[in-house]
Amino acid sequence: MKLNGTSLNSRHSAFYDSDELGDNHSSTSLETPMREDAFDLTNEEKINQIEHHFHQIMQVMGLNMEDESLSGTPRRVAKMYINELFSGLDPLHKPHPTLFTNHYDYSQMLVEKNITFYSTCEHHFVPIFGKAHVAYFSSGKVIGLSKLNRIVQYYARRPQVQERLTEQIAAELKEALHTEDVAVIMDANHMCVASRGVRDTHSSTVTASYYGKFKDPKVREELLHYIQ
Repeated sequence: MKLNGTSLNSRHSAFYDSDELGDNHSSTSLETPMREDAFDLTNEEKINQIEHHFHQIMQVMGLNMEDESLSGTPRRVAKMYINELFSGLDPLHKPHPTLFTNHYDYSQMLVEKNITFYSTCEHHFVPIFGKAHVAYFSSGKVIGLSKLNRIVQYYARRPQVQERLTEQIAAELKEALHTEDVAVIMDANHMCVASRGVRDTHSSTVTASYYGKFKDPKVREELLHYIQ
């Protein structure tokens, strides 16, 4: 049987494949998928459009949008999306860390651990949250510690897949620090696993990226000792 020129079997297959993709937490590229016209609208225009569409979503679900508690929700959600949860989509918010000369000639590993981050699963738009641990060896320059946190948070504040998030942070650190000697480890809880689907509230997901000196098993062992 066909519907609008497409067989029901192929429509079912396409739905199943996309649903399976989301449940497997697969990503399609290292770069966050963005349209070329992503920044044609101002933030205020985006907020207005999201407010309108979220109002429609709430109405479809049968909610009384005249209720005092609900009437302002679409606007609140829209502002939260643009100004907070997904602010990392806007390159204007990208941190530009200042490097300082390593006057102490510190040549050992530097580790910033337990960086709290909050992100959003791009497959279900529910929270991902956890801790990030980043490490590097100085190439002659060092970076302010707070800037490591800001880099993590910038890439976390967008629809994400944890594997991509880990690699994006590592790539940014390599570029910012002018070194390949970078490592990123992320340990996160996924609400798309805890609150839906399998509903496992105890598991967490760990991802890691190792470059340069961190490809040496002994160096990785030292890093893991520090963060544990």
